Amino acid sequence: MILVILLIGSPLAAAAVAVLARPYRRALGVVTAVLSTASLGAALFAWARVLREGTFTAASGGFRFDPLAVLLTVCVAFVSALAAWMSPLIGSREEYTDAQLRMLGILVNVFVAGMLVAVTVNNLAIMWVAIESTTMASALLVAIPRTKASVEASWKYLLIGAVGIALAFAGTVLSYVDVRQQLGPVPSALHWDAVVAAAPSMHPQVLRLAFVFILVGYGTKAGIAPMHTWLPDAHSEAPASISALMSGVLLAVSTYAVMRWKAVVDVALGGALYSNRLLLTFGFLSLLVAAFSLVVQRSYKRMLAYSSVEHSGLIWLGLGLGPAGTFAAMLHVANHAIGKSMLFLLAGRILQRYGTTDLRRVSGLLTAMPATAVLFAAGLFALIGAPPFGLFVSEIRLVAAGFATGRTLLTIGVLALLVVAFVGMLRALNHMLFGPVPDEVTVGEARASEVWPALVCIGLLVALGLGVPAPLHALLVAVAEGR
Repeated sequence: MILVILLIGSPLAAAAVAVLARPYRRALGVVTAVLSTASLGAALFAWARVLREGTFTAASGGFRFDPLAVLLTVCVAFVSALAAWMSPLIGSREEYTDAQLRMLGILVNVFVAGMLVAVTVNNLAIMWVAIESTTMASALLVAIPRTKASVEASWKYLLIGAVGIALAFAGTVLSYVDVRQQLGPVPSALHWDAVVAAAPSMHPQVLRLAFVFILVGYGTKAGIAPMHTWLPDAHSEAPASISALMSGVLLAVSTYAVMRWKAVVDVALGGALYSNRLLLTFGFLSLLVAAFSLVVQRSYKRMLAYSSVEHSGLIWLGLGLGPAGTFAAMLHVANHAIGKSMLFLLAGRILQRYGTTDLRRVSGLLTAMPATAVLFAAGLFALIGAPPFGLFVSEIRLVAAGFATGRTLLTIGVLALLVVAFVGMLRALNHMLFGPVPDEVTVGEARASEVWPALVCIGLLVALGLGVPAPLHALLVAVAEGR
């Protein structure tokens, strides 16, 4: 119970602090960051306990910590701590009013708490409720800048996300009705363990239909094409710390929900052929759409957003390639959470200095902001899968899984699309780094101390590129084997 209080209670306590704070001073932002760090500590403790004891429950069985849940919990807690330490609640806050800062402090912590509940709760219906709560909180966060573009992006996200989550609800209800027929009116009918136990006797055709609803529904939140249309607008218009959370971990939380239901469907259908085909189809389509969208982008924040569609596609491709692919996909989740959140936070610093996200008006970054430029370049190289960063390793493992499972043509197509994405993003980076500094842009790194969390991220990405640490390897093996 103490673990759950520290893990989920910390962001809720930070939200309560934001409610009571008038005005919202920088010291209160530090309190939020410290509480986020406490939540990360609880997540790391859960990781160590799972490796030592295996799956365990907490709060009278209401929360369940298995390898998959712990992996996502650590990712969410890490990115939330990173975003807290680099957010305007602590750093530069000139563009926000006191009311906006307070709203940011409230909603971002509710958002984080919703994601942590979603990946740890032992009830598939409450998981749906928690993911729906993230839609409401993040949609309001997107609109915090109160520009026409941000409000439009918020409404677009809310409408498309609501349709998607409604489809996921329909799939959950279909499955629940089937489970009730097998178990009767028991309180635990939607507990993860109970659903898995009932899966062999569930109706295959009902689950096939339910899984399509669930896949499309949660796939909308995961940024999977063709349901991705909200993502570039929302991620590019949101404050940098919110974009980091949405792109770094919210997409992965939605994919987590798909993985939970995939395990049920595979047991009920006697194999993974059906679910794997769907995941491979949607994953490849997402990679195809994202790769060519990256080539024509004229906004560096939209470029990062489409990159999220690309990496969500890669993760779904991995999940459709068996245990080796799942290992690669989950390693990719961890790498992407670190790299993408860091890049969005650095993009926020660039936006503050240049006042635009238009790539054509951003040049000479190496001269104007040398520390930010070097870190941004390193992060982008990591994102496009260059060595010695961790995403290179996870992509190599994913490609190897594709060839090992006999998906030769598919894997060659994936490699070709990765090259397209590589060229598009490298061209944008070249334009940003070099050339003359615009006359209206101040030269010199302001508050260079604010980028120290980005240095931590680069260090982690390099470490993961040199080898997967034993504790993480053990966790990923357990996830891949379905333990």
